[in-house]
Amino acid sequence: MLAIDSISKTFFPGTLNERRALVELSLRLDEGDFVTVIGSNGAGKSTLLNAISGRYTVDSGSIEIDGKRVNRLKEFQRAKFIGRVFQDPMAGTAPNLTIEQNLALALRRGRTRGLGFALTAKQRERFRDELASLELGLENRLPAKVGLLSGGQRQALSLLMAGFTRPRILLLDEHTAALDPQRAALVADLTQRIVTQGRLTTLMVTHNMEQAIKLGNRLVMMHEGRIVFEASEVQKRTLTVPRLLEEFSKIKGAALDDRTLLT
Repeated sequence: MLAIDSISKTFFPGTLNERRALVELSLRLDEGDFVTVIGSNGAGKSTLLNAISGRYTVDSGSIEIDGKRVNRLKEFQRAKFIGRVFQDPMAGTAPNLTIEQNLALALRRGRTRGLGFALTAKQRERFRDELASLELGLENRLPAKVGLLSGGQRQALSLLMAGFTRPRILLLDEHTAALDPQRAALVADLTQRIVTQGRLTTLMVTHNMEQAIKLGNRLVMMHEGRIVFEASEVQKRTLTVPRLLEEFSKIKGAALDDRTLLT
């Protein structure tokens, strides 16, 4: 499904600001895997997602999706088979368009688009059914501008849109971090439901260790551009936050608390 082999990415090479964001990193996801990624700021988590999506070009190594090397494909070309939800609820939707117009764009992702939104009654009915699954009442607000929605509603809509066309890979970049605890929990539960129902192969970056343990079937920890710890499906069932802190302290060489991992 997703095969990442020895990819590296260095920003500002040869300057005083040189930073090695990814260092010979390898990772494989099988069909239906839901892998959570944790690590401190600057560990390379978001850079990894940007490399997969095509936003960044890697300096070396290979990225394959369904056996096809995608290194040379631009971000818009990879959008045909990659869905993504960002940390900022404002980033995944068009605020000046209506809910149904945003969903129509998501439905046409990766396809040639016309000039209009010529929605059919069948499409609107599908939109209502999909929105009803969010249990936020949005199925009754199709003509409403997305900019009028709350952050939690927009992030839930972004998540729905990202999985709308059943992408081969779903990338979640700290998509609950900007929400209050109640809405973050709602979006986390919705994430599990959408990924499970759609059987989506998913890579999720998070700073929330409890969330990283609860969601998905595998977990990896990154540090300074490398994967330094991996937990298989069996190992993940017995993982705890103290255990993750212990593993991270082995890398840092000091006793840590959960706040340390977030900085």
